[in-house]
Amino acid sequence: MLKIEKKKILLVDDDTDYLFQLSVALQDLGFEVITASTQKEAEDIVEKLKPDLAILDLMMENQDTGFILCHIIKNKYPDVPIIIASAVTAETGMLFDVDSEEDRQWIKADLFLDKGIRMDQLHKEINKLLKI
Repeated sequence: MLKIEKKKILLVDDDTDYLFQLSVALQDLGFEVITASTQKEAEDIVEKLKPDLAILDLMMENQDTGFILCHIIKNKYPDVPIIIASAVTAETGMLFDVDSEEDRQWIKADLFLDKGIRMDQLHKEINKLLKI
C-alpha cells in the first residue's frame, strides 16, 4: 500500500494558545505540524529538518524575530515557502506586505497575513504555496 507523506509545516509563535489551536487545526487538515515557541527552538528544528512550509509570528522575543527566522530559513532552504502571520498591524499600526519585489527582498516571506485569518482561507493559501 502506498503511504502518502504528509507535508510538514513548521509553526512558530510565542502565544502558546494560538500555537496549540493552529497546530490542531492544521493537523485536522492533514498536515504534520512541528511547533516552536522561540527563535532558538525554531533554529534548532531548521538545523535538523527541512519543513515543506513555515508559518511564523513576527513579534516574539524581539520585534523582528519573524524577519530573522525568514532569513535563516531562506538561506538554508530557499525553496521553502514562508507565511508570516502577525497581529503587528493591529498592535502597532505598521503595515507590512510582500506584494512588491522590493518588499520580498528584505522581508523574505512569501505571504504576509494578519492573525485572525479564517482556516479555510489559510488552507487555500497554504495549498497555493505548496502547489497542491
